[in-house]
Amino acid sequence: MEELSGIEITVRHDLRPGDLGRVTEMHGLVYAREYAFDHTFEAYVAATLGEFGQQYRPGRDRLWLAEQGDRLLGSIAIVGRSEDTAQLRWFLVHPSCRGHGLGSRLLALSLSFCHSASYRHVYLWTVHLLEDAARLYRRFGFRLTEELAEKPLWGHHLREQRYDLELVDDRP
Repeated sequence: MEELSGIEITVRHDLRPGDLGRVTEMHGLVYAREYAFDHTFEAYVAATLGEFGQQYRPGRDRLWLAEQGDRLLGSIAIVGRSEDTAQLRWFLVHPSCRGHGLGSRLLALSLSFCHSASYRHVYLWTVHLLEDAARLYRRFGFRLTEELAEKPLWGHHLREQRYDLELVDDRP
């Protein structure tokens, strides 16, 4: 248990029944409220999280959940894509907890795991509307490396963006 700006939050990474559904629900509700994403976004999150659950490898993959009691406040995951490359996925902090350092804490945990799992490269996909998240990614050293043409996605016309980070092995 830790405290972030007066909020007691537990961050865990042991997968339990219901966790994948809760992450899916939070994504569906928050992105619908904030960006008017339609039901196809929630279906996309559900499908990709379902695949993660089926193929989960504890030493190579990890999903962190930030909770206050039974309430889910945030999530982030690392999915191994090759021996030295991982994808960051399902990163979201509930609007009621933003501005308290939870996003930075989750991102730091995920990158620490990448180092311990000997990943040398981490990438993520996002969309151009998520400017606050992009600022956080850049603060942690991610670089925008690709931007796709605008296309219909989740009830909007969106540009997908790829951010990449090369991990430095700072061990002696």
